Amino acid sequence: MKPSVNIFWFRRDIRLDDNAGLYHALKDGLPVLPVFIFDRNILDKLEEKRDGRVEFIHQALTAMQQKLVDRGASLKVFYGFPEKIFADILHDYSIQKVFTNHDYESYAKERDGSVSSLLEKNNVKLLTFKDQVIFEKEEVVKSDGSPYVVFTPYSRLWLSKLAEFYIKSYPSEKYADRFFRQPENIIPTLQEMGFHQAGYSFPPAVSEESLIRDYQRRRDFPAEKGTSKMGIHLRFGTISIRKLVSRAIPISETYLKELIWREFYQMILWNFPRVGQGRAFKIEYEQIEWRNNENEFDAWRTGFTGYPIVDAGMRELNATGFMHNRVRMIVASFLTKHLLIDWRWGEAYFAEKLLDYDLASNNGGWQWAAGSGCDAAPYFRIFNPSLQAKKFDPESKYIHKWVPELNGFGYLEPIVNHEFARKRCLETFARGLKTM
Repeated sequence: MKPSVNIFWFRRDIRLDDNAGLYHALKDGLPVLPVFIFDRNILDKLEEKRDGRVEFIHQALTAMQQKLVDRGASLKVFYGFPEKIFADILHDYSIQKVFTNHDYESYAKERDGSVSSLLEKNNVKLLTFKDQVIFEKEEVVKSDGSPYVVFTPYSRLWLSKLAEFYIKSYPSEKYADRFFRQPENIIPTLQEMGFHQAGYSFPPAVSEESLIRDYQRRRDFPAEKGTSKMGIHLRFGTISIRKLVSRAIPISETYLKELIWREFYQMILWNFPRVGQGRAFKIEYEQIEWRNNENEFDAWRTGFTGYPIVDAGMRELNATGFMHNRVRMIVASFLTKHLLIDWRWGEAYFAEKLLDYDLASNNGGWQWAAGSGCDAAPYFRIFNPSLQAKKFDPESKYIHKWVPELNGFGYLEPIVNHEFARKRCLETFARGLKTM
């Protein structure tokens, strides 16, 4: 006889504590079989087989597996295509319900639709819950029900709606004895999935209180340890957004605002799915005539533009899978405004390299830099990389770390003059937007 279980399907929520969907699964009655799928629809598209994100997920699953094994349970980890894997699970178990948490990206919605259809044919319910954000979809909207497209009024309403209910922890670990009891299942190795260790250093899932408290003062200076690097943990759910918001509320309004920016971009992705499908948020920006010079793009992505702050940022990204937040804005502005290279090129490169890559935030940041996104400011905001460096890296500590040849005579000339590039950008954008 097949074991009777409910399933909890881990995705962007790799933790046992304060997990909304897992809490509801464990409270439902039947023993819960925890499942994770290394999705080949995603992994097969990754050309770099030393992808730090895959390694990070693997490490997080291994740590979670140990906790489950200590309780006499076990995670079942699969490598393959979700619909086929759920067909196999239905063959091996008698399932009443599958629990999971919401995912808002286009592919995730398609995947969940296919799995839901399969489950329905077998009289199994797919139940999903809000977990990775405080407010989602249409929960923070204008009085007429339409979504906000400017951050400031959105953030005001977000803060006014915030109540203890929304950040209350789900005590999922309290019901850990309700997992399906079974021997330990072996997790596929990276090598078995065609991947290898990337060798990156991953930040801990706990941010120091002093760092959050000093965030406003230190966050813009890349040479300082002024950012929490919680992005990767929020992306894969190894930390709860409710816990992070709860920590930020009493000590840093600025840090809290960064978390609200993340939710703003998730809301934009949900309400304007075109931004996740390679379209500009402001449709008129599709008329911009990008230069798209491949040699210049190559110089940008490898960190050889002749602008030290830009080169330092790109070299940091290539070496570590991370880039300081302020520097992300500088390099994105440089690519789109100085070089007139389509923001989609930069977005795709960040998607390939960033350990904390998140579609909504990455897209939002790039479209903000290009002027085509949700931003009340006009397109003619163009960062001067030299002034940005003087302001935010005044002693060049960050720059010298990543561009050591600057100390000698081997550093190259800038690939474009700032004033020339600024003038060219303004003319190109004005011409493109005038055609509408």
